[in-house]
Amino acid sequence: MRFALGTLEVRGLSPEQAEGLSWDDRALCHRVSAHEYAPLLRRLHKAGIPFDDQARSYDSLALVPREQRQPRPFQTESIAAWTGQKSRGVVVLPTGAGKSHVALLAMLEKGRSTLVIAPTLDLVRQWHETLTRFFAIEVGILGGGEHEVRPVTVSTYDSAHLHMERYGNRFGLVVFDECHHLPGDTYSEAARMCIAPFRLGLTATPERSDGRESLLDELVGPVVYRKNITDMAGTYLAEYETRRIVVELSPEEREEYEQARDLYLNFVRSQGIALSSPRGFQEFVGRSTRTEAGRRAYAGYRRQRSLAFAPAAKLEKLEELLTRHAADRSIIFTEDNRTAYEISRRFLVPIITHQTKVKERTDILSGLAEGRYQAIVTSKVLNEGVDVPSASVAIVVSGNSSVLEHVQRLGRILRQVGDKRATLYELVSGNTSEAKTSDRRREHAAYRARRRRSP
Repeated sequence: MRFALGTLEVRGLSPEQAEGLSWDDRALCHRVSAHEYAPLLRRLHKAGIPFDDQARSYDSLALVPREQRQPRPFQTESIAAWTGQKSRGVVVLPTGAGKSHVALLAMLEKGRSTLVIAPTLDLVRQWHETLTRFFAIEVGILGGGEHEVRPVTVSTYDSAHLHMERYGNRFGLVVFDECHHLPGDTYSEAARMCIAPFRLGLTATPERSDGRESLLDELVGPVVYRKNITDMAGTYLAEYETRRIVVELSPEEREEYEQARDLYLNFVRSQGIALSSPRGFQEFVGRSTRTEAGRRAYAGYRRQRSLAFAPAAKLEKLEELLTRHAADRSIIFTEDNRTAYEISRRFLVPIITHQTKVKERTDILSGLAEGRYQAIVTSKVLNEGVDVPSASVAIVVSGNSSVLEHVQRLGRILRQVGDKRATLYELVSGNTSEAKTSDRRREHAAYRARRRRSP
């Protein structure tokens, strides 16, 4: 058995023994995806078939922690549940509960070369710092211009996909951070091209809008342990409340909103497009490019959306909230860069977007933590994975209908520090499409348990 470009080549099996494996006429061998390595080994052992394993190229590691940190009970329980499923599976814990320490415990438990895969360069940097500090070892990096593979390595999902066919046999344990990203077409291939018999997925919300979270069973393993925000608030997470504040458009804004929305919806109806269907909106975008009427309809769609995102009343309410929480640290979330830049200019707060360089982003987050800044504004890039323990207030000026995104934004302020009490405000433009969007994204236990509507 050999590893070859993300697959396993198996020679010497009879047709009966090779059931379920594909025959490769060019290489004259049976072939199977690399992620089938562990099940294949168990199958050969069970059948009493001797084999020469030339696929594995990972090491046993004698990892020694620099600090003796007592794990929390739920962290110990999650590792026990994971090992009970052949060390393959997903652990679901809220943001701020200590998912990274679960991964460190898994590394100590298995003692194998480990690859940690994360979705962003910010998270890769955080993991690199955590692993280096905890184990006092040299940690490799794949991504962001770095290409250094070591027995313990951190990679972005993009780099893992690019390089797994070369390095897929170098690791015995793979940790998929924010593993809800994994079931996408591209990233899932990275998981399939890796032989790692031990796999740990970490996420606060495995559910996806496309329903493909079921693929996690194949790529990582089943959900083996789960705790929700409501299970941990007040013990391991900060107590919190959520407040939805409905504001009204001005008469001028309302008139322009209705005109723009009618332009958009009339085109949709004339084209017989069902926006409720899975590809309804994509169909609208495609057809809108073909005619002048379509282009006007798309401009109307964007304008009515823009008016709902940032009417004058929202910015006035935002000013009121920032004044009320002048002694707290606040993160302001928007759906789009345009609104984020408008807020940054109007209230003189630093902005972080996908265009913000890592060094500047680090300085801004440090400024918030140290109290140099009262608040920062961001469009999406702080939705997940960034540790901001000092922040206790989140203000959602605009967002999409994703439950995952809304829970992630709440999670940014829940890390427990002293007796901190966190508050998430959600600003919603009344009698607009935003009201239904808000209802959809709040369909999570974290909001159902602590809903509060303010005038």
